[in-house]
Amino acid sequence: MPHMIFTGLEDYKARGTQATPYFTMTYYNEFAQSKDMVLIRGNVVLPGKLSDSEAKWLLETTQTFYLNDVRYKLVERFNKQTYDFEFKDVLRALDMPNL
Repeated sequence: MPHMIFTGLEDYKARGTQATPYFTMTYYNEFAQSKDMVLIRGNVVLPGKLSDSEAKWLLETTQTFYLNDVRYKLVERFNKQTYDFEFKDVLRALDMPNL
């Protein structure tokens, strides 16, 4: 079953793939074919770093990148062309100010 792991940007910059997860998402796709439905479970790993409402926003926002063709191009760039990926493009897609 597919998983997603989220950590803070500063933690990722400091520790890379060894950064501690703040939030995880697990996709249960057993019903994808028969019921056209995928169940998702989110788990806040570090409540001191991420509130439940922030985790909910993160889960819902992440889904928009997988369900929207224009936004999905950013996912592909992150996964396949990391040298060309810019986080500010994600912020722009979300209409958020640059950090």
